[in-house]
Amino acid sequence: MRTLVQRVASVANLNEHSVNPNSHWVNLKGSWTTNIVVIVALRLLFGTIPWTTPELSWTLTNLLYCLFQYIMFHGIIGTPFEVNQGAYDNLTLWEQMDNGEQYTPTKKFLTVVPIAVFLISTHYSNYDLATFAINFTAVLIVLIAKLPAFHRVRFFGINMGQNDLD
Repeated sequence: MRTLVQRVASVANLNEHSVNPNSHWVNLKGSWTTNIVVIVALRLLFGTIPWTTPELSWTLTNLLYCLFQYIMFHGIIGTPFEVNQGAYDNLTLWEQMDNGEQYTPTKKFLTVVPIAVFLISTHYSNYDLATFAINFTAVLIVLIAKLPAFHRVRFFGINMGQNDLD
């Protein structure tokens, strides 16, 4: 029977020195730079559309970046590689990073960046209540998914692997 909140089973016997090829790239400094480049590129892209204002450009940048982060790190489970005998099949990329260890530099960076984009978009929208609410909702959804309390937790059966449904 499905419940509102379910916890995914723990990863079985992972060697702490083994490298997960699915999540290893996130720890590289080039991926950190790519995050910033993507944000700047999105802002420039939305800024070139003739009818957009700076407020709308930053709001769209925030929304698209938060959507990208949510799908990339929290929306997809498993790994395309079969080097860990299915140990990561039911985990999101966020849960696979650093073998599930919390508060690593990469996880801190990926938590701070959406907050920074939110603050910038709020500033450039002149603290308008409607755009603040939209931007705040987007960043809140992304940040809640990153909290350690929600590590391996699934709501409404979303992202439950086949092994966890049994």
